[in-house]
This record gives sequence, C-alpha cells and structure tokens, in this order.
Amino acid sequence: MADTDAYMRFFPYDTPYANQDSAMTRIHTSLERGQDVLFEGACGTGKTLSALVPALEYAREADKTVVITTDVHQQMRQFVAEARAITRQEPIRAVVFRGKASMCHIDVGYEECQVLRDNTRELVDTRREAAELRERERELLAQAQTGEADAAEARQAVVDELETVEERATAISEEKNVCDHYRNNLTGDVEGFRSWLFDDVRTPDDVYDYAHERTMCGYELLKESMEGVDLVVCNYHHLLDPNIREQFFRWLGREPEDVITVFDEAHNVEGAARDHATRTLTEQTLDAALEELAESDDSRAERAENVLRPFRNALVETYEDSFGFGERERVGDDWVDVTVANEDRRDDLTLTFLQLYSGPGYKTDLEAAVTLGSDLDDAYEEAYKNGEATTRQECQTLQAAAFVGAWMREGTDEGLYPVASVRRDQSTDEVYGRAEVYNCIPQDVTRDLFEEVHATVLMSATLRPFNVTNDVLGLTEPVTMAFGLQFPPERRRTYAVSTPALFASARNDAEVQETVGSTLADAVEFTPGNTLVFTPNYAEAERYATRLRGETDATVYLDEPGVRAEDLRQRFTDDENGVLFTSLWGTLSEGVSFDGDDARTVVVLGVPYPHLDDRAEAVQEAYGEAFGRKGEREAGWRYAVEIPTVRKTRQAIGRVIRSPEDFGVRILLDERYTAKSKGEMGKYSVRDTFPPEERDEMLDLSPEKLKFAMLNFYQDMDGYDGEPPQP
Repeated sequence: MADTDAYMRFFPYDTPYANQDSAMTRIHTSLERGQDVLFEGACGTGKTLSALVPALEYAREADKTVVITTDVHQQMRQFVAEARAITRQEPIRAVVFRGKASMCHIDVGYEECQVLRDNTRELVDTRREAAELRERERELLAQAQTGEADAAEARQAVVDELETVEERATAISEEKNVCDHYRNNLTGDVEGFRSWLFDDVRTPDDVYDYAHERTMCGYELLKESMEGVDLVVCNYHHLLDPNIREQFFRWLGREPEDVITVFDEAHNVEGAARDHATRTLTEQTLDAALEELAESDDSRAERAENVLRPFRNALVETYEDSFGFGERERVGDDWVDVTVANEDRRDDLTLTFLQLYSGPGYKTDLEAAVTLGSDLDDAYEEAYKNGEATTRQECQTLQAAAFVGAWMREGTDEGLYPVASVRRDQSTDEVYGRAEVYNCIPQDVTRDLFEEVHATVLMSATLRPFNVTNDVLGLTEPVTMAFGLQFPPERRRTYAVSTPALFASARNDAEVQETVGSTLADAVEFTPGNTLVFTPNYAEAERYATRLRGETDATVYLDEPGVRAEDLRQRFTDDENGVLFTSLWGTLSEGVSFDGDDARTVVVLGVPYPHLDDRAEAVQEAYGEAFGRKGEREAGWRYAVEIPTVRKTRQAIGRVIRSPEDFGVRILLDERYTAKSKGEMGKYSVRDTFPPEERDEMLDLSPEKLKFAMLNFYQDMDGYDGEPPQP
C-alpha cells in the first residue's frame, strides 16, 4: 500500500479532487510493481497531478527519472505550470526539453552541428593545452633563473612543444568550422547556468534567451544539464522515435529501466507512433543522388546509378500513368496519394521498377550504392570538419539507397502499406513524387518502448475501450482506471437529436440540409452566448456557416484549412453572441478549452468519420488481420474508424464545461447517437461505442423539441441576460 503522506509532499494544493487521491494511490502502487497504467479521466479529474505526484515520489524512492510528454502545445504549458507549483512546495530538478531545430542560434542541421561541436571542442582543448604549456614554461624559466641545471633544457623542450600546439590551434581556428556559441559553453560559467536552470522550471524560450544574451548554445547547455534530473517535459518524438529515444536516455544518464514515462493526450499516441514508423523518399532526393553519382569517379557509382535511376523513373511513370484528363494540372501544394498497392501481387511501383531495371541483380547494386553512400557521407563530414566546406553536405545516395532497400525488403510485410504521392513545387511549378512505406500497426513502435522502460502511464479523457488501446499499442495487462466528469451533473445536458443520419450520400439532400440547418439555428438562438459547431469536414463547416448567416443574428465564424486557428478562436471567444464552425478533424477539437462564456453550447454535426482513403482502408485491413477473428473486416472498421471517430467526438464535446461553476449544453446532431437507433439502425448506431456513464447522460430529443429543452435548461441556470428568446 502506498504511503499517502509520502507522495502528498509533491501535491502543491490543499486538497485533492474526489477521485484524485484514489488515482494517485493506484498509480503509485502500479509503479512499485512495474505495471503500466491506462488512466481515463474527464475534465476536472486532475489527470496531470494524479500521474505526476505518485510518479515523482516513486522516482525519488527508486532513483529514477519521470518523463512526461504530449503533442499538444497548450498541455505543455500546463505541465510547466504544474511543475512550478510542485517545486515551490517540494523542490525538484525539472527540465523542459524541445528539439534542436527550434533552439539553435545559428540554424544548422544535426550532422553539421556535430561537426561544429567536434571542431570547437578540439580548438578549446588545444588552447587549454597551450595555456598549460605556457604556465609550465614560466615555472621552468623561474627555476632556470635560480640556477637549476636541467631547467633550461626542459624549458626549451616545452617552448618547442608550445609552438607546435599554438600552430595547431591557429590552424583549427583559421581552417576549420567552429561554433562560437558552443565554445562559450566550454569556457563559460556552466555552473551558473545550472544554478539558474534549477532555481525554477524554465521553458525552452527562457533557456534560449539566457543563452542568447551570453552567446552560448542553450540547446547544448540544456542537454548537458539533464543527467539525473527528477522530471523532464518533452514532445512525443523524443520517445516515439527509436533513434532519438536512445540518445535522449543517454542525455538523462539513465538506462531505459530507470525511466518512468507519462503520455498525456494518449489517444494521439496511435497516430503519432504510426507516423514515426513511416519512411519516405522524394523524387527530388533521387535526382540529387543521381547528380551526386554523376560527379563521383568511384567505380561503384555506375552500379548505384543502375539501381537508383530505374526506381526514380518507375516512380515518375507510376504517378504520371495515374493522372486522368486534367488531373495533373489540378495537383496543388498538399501531397495527394496515388494508388499503387495490389491485393494479389507486388505494388505497381515495384513492378515497374523491376521492368525497368537491367543488371546483374538489384540487391548487389543496392549494396554497392549503400557502401558508396556511407563512404561519401564520411568524406563530407571530414571536409566540413577540416574547413574544406562551409556546410556539412548530406549524402543523398545513402538516403536513397537505404530507402529503396527497405522498400524492396518490406514491401510484402504484414502491416506495411506501399504508397506513392504527388504534389506541386511552388518554386518551380513542377509536379514531383514521393514513395512511402506506411506503417499501419503502431505497436511496432510503442511495444518496444513500453517493454524497455520501468513503467508507463497513458492518460487521456478518451482512452476507452481499454482493450482496443491495449491491442493497438501493444500493452500487456495494464492497470486500468476511468473517472467520469466530476462537475455537478445538473449543470449540463447532453442531447442526442434525431435529425436524419448525415451519411455522405445524404449530405446534398435538400430536405436533410433544411432539417439540420433549422435545428442548428435553434441551437444557436437558444444559447445564451457562443456556440461551437464541429462538422465532419471543412466543406460541411462552410456549407452550414453559409446557411446560418441568413438565419441567425449571431456572428458566424468559419475555421478554414491552412488558416491560423488561434486568431479566429480569440475573436470568437471575445464575442458574446457568436457561432464558430470547424471540422472535427481540425485543431480546435482537443487541447483547447472554451471556458465559461467562451462557449456555452457545443454541437457535433453527424458522425464525423474521416475521409476513407487508401491508407485508411489499409489500416482497417491490417487491424482486421491483427485483432479480428480470422481477419474479420468488422474488427478493422471498429478499431481503425469507429472508435477513433467517437473518441474525437468525445474530445469535441469536452471543449465546454471546464469547471464546477460552468454550465452548458452538448448536442449530438444525428439519429445514430440516439437510444432508439440501436434497434432501428443496427450496425450504423454508434451509441454503444460511448462509455456507459456517458450514454446514461445522453437524452433523446426530436429536432423540434431541442429549443424547448435548451430554453428550460438555460433558464434554470439563470443563463439568459434579460428576456429569454421566444420559441
């Protein structure tokens, strides 16, 4: 049993929430046993502290480090605030870590930075050696002046060595590339930085500014100060990318089994892990590799070209053949997939490559390409290190050959899906392609992580069904806990409104649009304040935003793809009678709070399934094979589409009612959410995909009764300022 008094020293407030103490006890016990935890908690559960407090206590007992991670910027700020509150009560050493790209003062890549640091370290060491020799020379001079017989001869030997060392230092300084910022790290007041760093919880921006004022490298200062800290706050990729993770743990000075990981917004881990497991190669990289080979006089260059050129030509031929009339001209800035996979044979790109390839065997030619690429990469590094090049050149041959090898090896592996895609280069107005090995099964990334660290806590407001999360992420018998919304139930209503099912085939139906549009207008009119509307996609958001502009006095705001949403959100929340339309799959459906008057009513329009492209079909098939009985497709649909969609819906309706004093209405506008749909619509009903306590709160309403229900509720809450609207 956990010692409550022990871990409460890290709790920064007077009293935990009702379920917070229970959650902390169970998590502490689980960590003692080395068990993973799935922790679902609605807004108001206090998930962050429920995980952090017992994790920090156990880590201090067992000499481990806690790493808490998220992919949502607002949550990162919340972690910093909680860590600052903790350290004012029980001092901890905490680091908030961000990637090098956003912290570098001179904007160079990783490989280039490594060379700069090696050269700079060599220069500093050489100058330090010269300083030691000068000191020794002075000592011997003093001894020689007192008449010591051997001192003069020893001094001359030191003078000769000093001259050599100073010449080497001058050569490094003049001929090799070095970094002044990193040199000041090696020679400056590093202990002063560490004292400042751990005096509070500093953000990466704080570190950047501190270092910039002193012409130091904040990223390297931070990296070299992480060893043995109590807490690290970071982004997903520091843990989900296997190569970065290995380095990251090395910076911590910890073996993986000495790390406790905490994932916030853990329903996003599935997609993030899939992205980290996916490999890509662009036509531009292939072209650069062929140019590189043309300039090489190495005998292996011809063999490398013999395999890379047909792959490049196969990629171009594949996407060019996919274009129908006028489609090439319509290609824009975003990547558009080209179908290449086949059910009964290798993909079209591979088949075209094999037809175009002529040689003794692509495997031997690929081996020659990889070895040549490795040698060229070493030569580029040496040239930059020695000052023969002003930038650290990347070896395109190595990148291209490694990818083609993986494509040919893994093209038939279960769970991997070959993809080609195209986009337009805005600088040249030319269309170019990309090949991609898309990994459908995220546990290929996450399972190894969960097995190697001491334990992991995954927390989110939408992790259920737990068995699906276990399967998809590769967890083995985790401890599970779920806490519903802790705020007073009488201060909220959740209505499942029986408007016609907004199937894709029905969206253009005039009668459906009329029913949905008028019901939305009622929802907006009877909301005392702002209304937030989530739709299946941006096109539907625009459709109903345009319709409501003529049917409501509220200011209509429309979120659009590619437009900065934060500015729009600010204008909307500054309003007192607005309605904001956005896509459920946009940036406003999670990680963003609409507190109090910011939004009183939230509407989810339809069951907003994502666009089912070839990738989504591949994930369904892979999930069906992996998790269904005999590869049943229904399991693939449930795992890959229905459950993620309902999770996004649950996230969306959780954007409002963010405190015990708050009140509001959540509307699910589609008959598939209603209780009666279970009997009338069969497999199309999604009501049972919601957790039981959330289903219990969902009240079925007909469209025409929604305004009366909202009027009664908001009047009970004294929500209307002045006379309420008339139904």
